[in-house]
Amino acid sequence: MNPGETLRRLREQRPLVHQITNYVVMNETANITLALGALPVMAHAPEEVEEMVGIAGALVLNIGTLSSGWVDAMLAAGRAANAREIPVVLDPVGAGATRYRTETALKILDEVDVAVLRGNAGEVATLAGVEAEVRGVESIGASGPAADVARRAADALGVVASVTGPIDHVSDGSRVVAVENGHPLLASITGTGCMSSAITGAFLAAGNGSALDAAAEALAAFGVAGENAAPGAKGPGSFHVNLYDALAALDPAMLDERARFA
Repeated sequence: MNPGETLRRLREQRPLVHQITNYVVMNETANITLALGALPVMAHAPEEVEEMVGIAGALVLNIGTLSSGWVDAMLAAGRAANAREIPVVLDPVGAGATRYRTETALKILDEVDVAVLRGNAGEVATLAGVEAEVRGVESIGASGPAADVARRAADALGVVASVTGPIDHVSDGSRVVAVENGHPLLASITGTGCMSSAITGAFLAAGNGSALDAAAEALAAFGVAGENAAPGAKGPGSFHVNLYDALAALDPAMLDERARFA
């Protein structure tokens, strides 16, 4: 893996990342995509999503604030992306907390060819049929280590499973890559999981064709940015501001040097 090279390519190409996402993080993920060097568009109207995704480099579907119209738009955009071989990221926010969320995530997985499923251990475990507890949108726990959850989900669902936590784990069903970058302050602000899904979409759009590599590289980039943002932060508020600056200031050579894969 070479996250610095992917970051260089991303900033040269400035791919459009089409995001159908939730109200809580819409501004956050748009800004984080811009800070990285890609271009965001947050279009969710069923009348335009198929046309919009046709000019995008990746599609990110996030079920954080669901409604039936948005689900229809996600399915339409996903099918259009598949027809054009545009990679799709699914963020199953809160899957396992309510039946509607779980069934919606499974419906998208059934009807759309998802390249990367990016979620916390509880969400991903639920979708893979592994016992887990999700409270609201937070993972309380999953039976078994996160690496096993990632591998089992990848096998069961036919995706690259990107499971984020204190240590992130990404698997395609055969390989499991641990990403050891990050900082505890990333868990202190709303939406960092959703931000990592947006960044995953950007890295997929600029990547070398391997969804596993792109997903792991994206998490390493976000983790290194978190490490760089933390020293000057006085708490969650200043860390939040610093995180945008740290992501914009990421140096490709430094990213290659600092990324920790196992």
